This record gives sequence, structure tokens and C-alpha cells, in this order.
Amino acid sequence: MKLGYVVIAAAVGIASIFAVSWIMNQHNKPRPRTRVLILCTGNSCRSIMAEAIWRHLAGDRYEVQSAGTHPKTVHPLALRVLAERGISTEGLWSKAVDEVDTSHLDIVITVCDSARDQCPYLPGNFQRLHWPFDDPPAYQGTEEEKLAVFRRVRDEIWEKIAEFLQTEADASARSR
Repeated sequence: MKLGYVVIAAAVGIASIFAVSWIMNQHNKPRPRTRVLILCTGNSCRSIMAEAIWRHLAGDRYEVQSAGTHPKTVHPLALRVLAERGISTEGLWSKAVDEVDTSHLDIVITVCDSARDQCPYLPGNFQRLHWPFDDPPAYQGTEEEKLAVFRRVRDEIWEKIAEFLQTEADASARSR
């Protein structure tokens, strides 16, 4: 009879070790990255700049994509003003909403009223944000005046994303 208790005690002890080990491994696993989709009408300027800036500021903590409801080609001045700030433009291209993975999104941000109004149905429970920015390609003026508008909108997008990321970091720190 005593041998039976010893076997049971050993089994419980081993199970406890495995349970603690499993819990520790779950705690040490990297958290899944927050998935963000930034939508615009043409995916040629504002959403492209937002995607690049978000990646620049947040690194690999977020998985960021951008898309357009009616995509065009990426505007060369958008790429130019990103490069001026040392922001990588590698891998940026204009794409339609149905070309990106919209499963398991955490945040969807529209950066123009048209995209918000025309946004297709996206399944899932995610945070919806609307951050309207002026449309730099719509501006009429000299090349220098156009460039100034692109820079201003780039800086506005930078500030909005930096503010959002700081708010998220503060909330995360408080919840620990």
C-alpha cells in the first residue's frame, strides 16, 4: 500500500514540475504582434507614409500593412519625403484591400474620409480609428510648394503615430 502512495506522490510531483514548466514557457513566449491595417483610397501617399513611419517608429512590435480601396501607384514625392527622414521605403507598394491579409486584425485605421466611407466589410473584432490627413497629391502649386505639403503631412502622420504608440506603451506599463 505504501508503494502505491509513493508512486502517486511521484506522479503528482512530476505533473507539478511539468505544469510549472509549461506556465513559465507560456509567460516567456513573445506576445503576438499587434496587427495593423492602414487604409486610404489610393494607397499611394498617406497610407503608404503611415505604414513606413509606423514600422520605423515601432520596429517589429507591430505587423503593419497598408492598402487602398482604389489603389494607384506610390507617389514619388511620398517616397522622397520618407527618405529625407531616413525612413525605409523598402517593400512599399500600392495594393488593394483584397491583396492583404485581413484576418486577425487588431487595429484598422482610415486616413481619409473616402476610405472610411468606402471601406469594405472586414470581419473580426478590431479597433477602428479614423485619422484624416490632407491629400498631398491633390495640392496644386509649384514643385517646392507640393513638396512642402508632402513634408507637412508626413510630419503630421509621424506625430499621430508617435502619440498613439506612446499611449499604448503607457497603457501596457500600467497593466503590468
